[in-house]
This record gives sequence, C-alpha cells and structure tokens, in this order.
Amino acid sequence: MAEPETPKAVPAARSDRSPWNWLLVIPIVLPVLTPLFNHDSPRLWGFPAFYWLQFLFILVGVATTSLVYQMTKKR
Repeated sequence: MAEPETPKAVPAARSDRSPWNWLLVIPIVLPVLTPLFNHDSPRLWGFPAFYWLQFLFILVGVATTSLVYQMTKKR
C-alpha cells in the first residue's frame, strides 16, 4: 500500500532584496567601459595602463563583494 504524501514545507520568502546588492553592478560594468583604459600610458612599473587597470578591477570586485557581504549577512 502506498504511504500518504506528507505536506511539503512552504519555501520562505526571499530576503536578499537589499539595496546593497546594487553595488555588485560596479565590478560588472567597470571592465566593459573600455574607453576608460584603452590606452598605453600611463605606465606603472613598465606595464601599460590596460594591464594594471585589469588588476585594479579585480581588487575593486573583491572589495565591492566583501562590502556587500558584510552589509547584508545575517547576524
């Protein structure tokens, strides 16, 4: 005989609608704006601006993600 189905739990309402999440757009849009870094100078330790700005974008992404995490985590 088949067992009766147990009622499934209703999923909780989403709580990730914080305005802090909009900051995550910055590390997505910034590297797409190529006119900002589509040039050779200034050079930093011999590297053209394109290369060292890419590394800077990584740091901006890490900092932004860390900030959003800290501001939206549950306490």
